[in-house]
Formats: sequence, structure tokens, C-alpha cells
Amino acid sequence: MEAVLFFLAAIGATAGAIGVVALRNPFYAVLALIAHLFSLAVLFLLLTSAFVAAAQVVVYADAVMVLYVFVVAYVGSDHEPLLDPVPGQRLFTGLLAFFLFVEISAAVLSSALKALGTHGPDVPAGFGDPAAIGTLLLEKFLVPFEASSILLLIAAVGAIVLAGRKRQQAGGGAVSSGHSAPKARPEGAAPPPVPPSHPVGAPK
Repeated sequence: MEAVLFFLAAIGATAGAIGVVALRNPFYAVLALIAHLFSLAVLFLLLTSAFVAAAQVVVYADAVMVLYVFVVAYVGSDHEPLLDPVPGQRLFTGLLAFFLFVEISAAVLSSALKALGTHGPDVPAGFGDPAAIGTLLLEKFLVPFEASSILLLIAAVGAIVLAGRKRQQAGGGAVSSGHSAPKARPEGAAPPPVPPSHPVGAPK
């Protein structure tokens, strides 16, 4: 039963990760990320790490996803270009994906497949409980933990600032050429006289 649950959670995590990258609609991408996080929570449960699984659901799939949805709803637009005009972008992303695939394949073939015939790692007592997680986050990995939280805050504030500037530029009253927009003529006022196309006394 654990093997079946593991493969189902692994398939769900992989499909969710692919959906985050492949889906064009940002809201659907966020939903795919939520499915990915729930699948990771199941994998943590199989590792007897109930606290990390609960934090995965409560913190990431709940609180952080609300922040993502807020930023996507504030910034997202249907008129955004699908691809940024960066020279060599497709070639760079293709090479990056290829090297990442080679690295993951090497890791799987060198270590993961050798553990199929064994009973798995020996999990010590207290693995994954709140005391162990707190010790790791607040002592050994304090700097990465705080840096990731600051990066999330900076990303959210930066997205809101950029979206506000974009809306101000789109709704500004000035014309892009530098001239001010013509004032509205009062109702009932006669239009200004049109100057003649030829000077007075000049031959037509």
C-alpha cells in the first residue's frame, strides 16, 4: 500500500510541477502548484515526518498560495506577451533543461535505483518532529530560512510596485509625444475659426 501511495504522490508531484511551467494561465499554474505541494505533503508523511507534511499544507499550500493568488490577480493581464524578446532565450532554456535532466538522471541511476532492493533508510527516533525541525531552521539553516522569507516579501512588494507604475502609465492624461492633451471645449461654445489654406492676396 505504501508503494502504491508513493507512486501516486510522485506522479502528482511531477504532474503539478510540469503544470506550473506549461500552463499559460497564471491561476491554473497556481492551482497546479497547490496540487504539487499536496503531493509533497503525502511524500513527507511516508517519511514519517508529520510536522513537515502539516507545514507543507498549512503554510505553503494555504498561506503562501493566498499571497501568490493576490499577486497574480493584481499583476496578471491577458495582454502580456507569452515570450519575452530576449535573444537566444529558447536556446538557453533548452540547454538548461537538458543539463538539469542529465543531472537528475545521474542522481537517480547512481543512488536511487540501488536502494530498491533494500528496506530503506534507518529513520532515527524523533525524525521530523517539531523539536528537530526547529533546531535545524533556527540553528543550522537560519540564514537560508530568513533569506527565503525576505525574498518572498521583496518579490510581493516589487510586483505590487511595478503593477502600480504600469497602471499609472496606462491611465495618464499626457500624450507620449510630450504635448499636453487638448482641453475639452465647453458645451455651446463655437469652434475656433479655421485658418485659410492660402495667404490673403496670394495667387491660388
